[in-house]
Amino acid sequence: MNREDLLPVDRFLDTLDIVSREGRHLAYSWRRLYQEDISETWVRELEARPDIAERLEAFVSRFARMQDTIADKLLPRWLMALAETPGSQIEVLNRAERLGVLDSTEVWLEARKLRNRLIHEYMTSPAEFADGLLLAKDYALMLMDTHENLRRDARSRLNLPESRLPEMILRPDS
Repeated sequence: MNREDLLPVDRFLDTLDIVSREGRHLAYSWRRLYQEDISETWVRELEARPDIAERLEAFVSRFARMQDTIADKLLPRWLMALAETPGSQIEVLNRAERLGVLDSTEVWLEARKLRNRLIHEYMTSPAEFADGLLLAKDYALMLMDTHENLRRDARSRLNLPESRLPEMILRPDS
């Protein structure tokens, strides 16, 4: 069967599984990165510490990828599984907030702006980049929480059994 031939709930579950895997990788990178004492000095020293720079690069990439997959694919497919027609991304985010799977559209959009800054800023402003990384620590947890909220919603609103859902992402801060 072609991916396009799948029922909306199956497309949602496939994407939820992808986000689950992305989240486990993000949690791994989160644990490894945030054992560091992140500061402006730490950012300035990255050139001399390629192993840490590689950890940082993995975290930023995984943070961006998971955020993109949730907003661009998972939330719209979740709405389609609920027999709703997704609109623009802001409409999808607002609907997700109203239905309780997203804590705050405003915070999500702040995380989106941060995602864009993280990709570019450490080359120009180590202080701002360090501040951004400290914010990303919490925003990454928000992404993991959003995944769990969608899992919970799939069980309750879509009445799906746990056996059809991907495994939970264990929060790295617990």
